[in-house]
Amino acid sequence: MRLILHTMDMKALRLLAASALVFAISAASFSADWMTDYDKALALSKKTGKPILADFTGSDWCGWCIRLRKEVFSKPEFNAWAKKNVILLELDYPQAKPQTAALKKQNESLATRYQIEGYPTILFLGSKGQVLAQYGYDQGGPKVWTTNASKMLKGKKV
Repeated sequence: MRLILHTMDMKALRLLAASALVFAISAASFSADWMTDYDKALALSKKTGKPILADFTGSDWCGWCIRLRKEVFSKPEFNAWAKKNVILLELDYPQAKPQTAALKKQNESLATRYQIEGYPTILFLGSKGQVLAQYGYDQGGPKVWTTNASKMLKGKKV
């Protein structure tokens, strides 16, 4: 009887471990590495030669922001494109999600600096903070979005 229970426990444990592994791989493929520190993003842009995709968003209240994240930014196709082409920077202006005072101050300062008037606003920035292009929500999913973004960035000096 103990051997049967032990065998059942081992099968359940293997199934649980396999499920956790599948979940971890799945979650990793759907999430990109979004930075929140503007100065670190600038430094990484300078080091890699990639532009910064700065997403000015209201992540917990802005319908178009939520839609952009769901339809484009959370997709594997976007994540693959982003890894090759840009540094991801989220500049969030939430209503309910907690943020540190330093992050709030940074984001407010950047909204003022770049004259952000609505959300979502996507700015492609060079390594010195210069605006290379501007974008926002666009229908058609990640392929349309990344194709348009690539066209906007073509020939731009970081």
